[in-house]
Amino acid sequence: MYYAFFGLKQPPFKITPDTEAFFEGGNRGAILEALIYAITHGEGIIKVTGEVGSGKTMLCRVLQTRLPENVENVYLANPSVSPEEILHAIAFELQLPLARDATRLEVMHTLNSYLLERHVQKRQVVVFVEESQGMPLGTLEEIRLLSNLETQQHKLLQIVLFGQPELDENLRQTQIRQLRERITHSFNLAPLDEADVRAYLAFRLHAAGYHGPDLFSPRVIAYMTRASAGLTRRINLIADKALLAAFAESTHNVNLGHAKAAVRDSEFSEVPATRVSSPLVYALGGLAAGGLLGVAALAAYLALSAPRDVPLSVAAAPAPAPVGAAVQPSETAAAETPAAETAPAVQVSAPISAPVPPADLLEQRLLSTDEWLGQVGPEAYSIQLLGTNDPELLREYLKIIGKYLEIEKVYVYRTVANKRPSLTVLYGTFADRYEIRRVLKSLPAELQANLPYTRTIQGIRAEIARHRS
Repeated sequence: MYYAFFGLKQPPFKITPDTEAFFEGGNRGAILEALIYAITHGEGIIKVTGEVGSGKTMLCRVLQTRLPENVENVYLANPSVSPEEILHAIAFELQLPLARDATRLEVMHTLNSYLLERHVQKRQVVVFVEESQGMPLGTLEEIRLLSNLETQQHKLLQIVLFGQPELDENLRQTQIRQLRERITHSFNLAPLDEADVRAYLAFRLHAAGYHGPDLFSPRVIAYMTRASAGLTRRINLIADKALLAAFAESTHNVNLGHAKAAVRDSEFSEVPATRVSSPLVYALGGLAAGGLLGVAALAAYLALSAPRDVPLSVAAAPAPAPVGAAVQPSETAAAETPAAETAPAVQVSAPISAPVPPADLLEQRLLSTDEWLGQVGPEAYSIQLLGTNDPELLREYLKIIGKYLEIEKVYVYRTVANKRPSLTVLYGTFADRYEIRRVLKSLPAELQANLPYTRTIQGIRAEIARHRS
């Protein structure tokens, strides 16, 4: 929305990894070159660790594009599988002709034959394992056994483990010390310092088509570095929201107030905050010093500038999110943390006895949600699309959602955000995280603009219960 205002051709601070916008500062470029060297020289098992949001996925994606053509990639995004399943997962990615009920010995034999064939053809096979800190210890041990596939002079399979610092803790355990000793190279993605953050912001802006003076002053950059802890994902979130706050005030200078508003509106803020349902939450909520007049002006701008033949973007949904500060935007969905005792009590949904006008889609979804929550098991998952404290805007938004998703699978419940009644929008019922990740990736860009994330049914029920008591 603010792109034209700042002379940008595309979003400068997307959190989705874009290999065309790989920042080589902060030692990232050097680590990339070292990884390429280690893989092409057959160095066995390689480990890359870094905090959440430090850029591991970006590095992994870029690495796959920079390797020589004779290197064949196997990418495992969901390594939380049993030792028996990891072999089948690799065989599946390599499209090996194996039955589902093939024994471990059969899979290993077929895999070894395939790797020997590739070695004769002077080709390499590399397995990239993301989120490897979530691997069971038995599966990590199976990874070590895979590294034993070799000729007298060469490893037949290269393995690169990407994980959070917890991976190092797992590897320190005695029962898998043999795997630890097989790791030939270990790299760590350290947080960016202030100079790196300045270079990173300039790099991303220029990559998006910006050619003007610096938008972020040294004082703002210093604050953003501290607030983000130097993690690129957090930097992207803060920068994006700060630019939006500046746009709401019609200024091209991002000041400290804009940056602080962006941090307050983020999940990692130390200040009690709510889930961000839209990048406009603070701009439209008056936090960007625009007040009610600013809200009205920006809403009018959106209404006048939105193309009539294109559905209104989700990013224009002006709402603080419904989830209280205790709810975290992660797959663990730690919604069981007690909410603030000062949060006002609200009704979960409209009384069932009240008549529901057929045309009132919002009331229909509220009632359907009561029925759904009464039937679905606590171990299931759903996707939170956004939250809002404006029922009328949500009624319009539901019409937009209906153009992309089955409206019968869209659910709405009442909650509290920032001590104000609010509404949360969910989509679907999913049995496991693998399925929900696939759906999240397939959502259209209009629905991904609000950064949808995984919720557990157990966490949703706990949140509702807190606000009913």
